Amino acid sequence: MVLGAGVIVIGLFVTVVNWLLAHWWVLIAVVVLAALACVGWVYQRQQRARWAQVQARGLRYALPQLDALHHREFEQAVRELMRRDGCRDAVQVGGGGDLGADVKATDPFGRRWVIQCKHRRGGDRGSAVGTPDLQVLNGTARPVHRADVVVLVTNGRVTKPGQDFAKTQRLHLVDRRLLGTWAAGSRPLWELLRAVPAPRRPPALS
Repeated sequence: MVLGAGVIVIGLFVTVVNWLLAHWWVLIAVVVLAALACVGWVYQRQQRARWAQVQARGLRYALPQLDALHHREFEQAVRELMRRDGCRDAVQVGGGGDLGADVKATDPFGRRWVIQCKHRRGGDRGSAVGTPDLQVLNGTARPVHRADVVVLVTNGRVTKPGQDFAKTQRLHLVDRRLLGTWAAGSRPLWELLRAVPAPRRPPALS
């Protein structure tokens, strides 16, 4: 019985092959239609990806909006800004035991970012971020989180000793002024900061 079924299958296969050889134009038409369908699927996927990028790049925050956020919402806003700039894996990790990291992300150039967020309800009228916060970030960002770029983001200000410490330890500061520029959506953060490490890889083609 199995042998008979096998013979039937082989016979059908031979018949189909012979028919296609006699009607080769049908085979060509099927191949062309399949290729067009594949091209159409790829094109639609690219269009959806580009539209998603356009929507993401449209994200904007004004400083009063950021001032009004809860500190956890501020971390979320920073995460979304990193995603807008092309860091697809940006995640919010702040909370108990975060070891100084509130947001982690990998930029399109392969650099690993670790960001600590310090929200001040009063903006630059609130308490300034000081050296102790930066020391915690500096002590964990590279050895624990394997950061290439270490950033502190605040909607307020940083003390002068804190600024001096950041310079000596290669920490990047995003204060209220720089945050306003970044959140307005003009340029990605790595173009606004100075002395960012060299890319690990070329950016992916869009």
